[in-house]
Amino acid sequence: MIHPIWPQATALATTGAMMAVFSTQAVAASTNTLQPDDFVGISFWLISMALVASTVFFFLERDRVSAKWKTSLTVSGLVTLVAAVHYFYMRDVWVSTGDTPTVFRYIDWLITVPLLMIEFFLILSAVTKVPASVFWRLMVGTLVMLVGGYLGEAGYMAVLPAFVIGMVGWAYILYEIFMGQASKINAEKAPQSVQSAFKTMRLIVTFGWAIYPLGYFFGYLTGSSPTESVNALNIIYNLADVLNKIAFGLIIWNVAVQETESQAKK
Repeated sequence: MIHPIWPQATALATTGAMMAVFSTQAVAASTNTLQPDDFVGISFWLISMALVASTVFFFLERDRVSAKWKTSLTVSGLVTLVAAVHYFYMRDVWVSTGDTPTVFRYIDWLITVPLLMIEFFLILSAVTKVPASVFWRLMVGTLVMLVGGYLGEAGYMAVLPAFVIGMVGWAYILYEIFMGQASKINAEKAPQSVQSAFKTMRLIVTFGWAIYPLGYFFGYLTGSSPTESVNALNIIYNLADVLNKIAFGLIIWNVAVQETESQAKK
């Protein structure tokens, strides 16, 4: 007979081992030491630890919720896991060179942001049948937003036109979750707890994601000195990541627990 604590212990051990490997690789690659007055570097380190803790939490909590919510919590854990791994390497780039880790950041976003969009699809799919077209529309908006931002930050396009392209992608996502089919399905078919979670997730995409264009603006469009720009860019991006990725997962976790406990009482 399998002891009930074994699945949790196995998940914890597996997650811990994975993070230990990645963090060891990142630290081993470092050529400099994090300085106490390097607030950007410190923010990279603090956020990477918060993402590790969140990953362990989401994976362990899978065993607390009903089967229909397990995929959503798994995706939440994957978002924070992927972000944590990239943050170890982004911290190393920053500490070693003082440069913005643009490539690592966009590789992270190229994986995690679509996963966050998938959460909208999954949270609705847990309570009703959702057309696949909802998923693809959210993906299109996400890719337009990310590609526009990367072209500007990597120097493949002038920063202002690239900024506009990224904003168009973000606006398309907002349209879909506020007035598109995803929003209508939530309003018509989801129970109150799911509707509340959906609305909170929309607020994160609206106000939490607004921090990213703010970082882009301060990093590239204010005419500040290179040092001031790069510091503002990375601190703002880092704060946005820790808010959006962890908070998104916690909303999913909360509604999953509420729904599971509500079903158990019936």
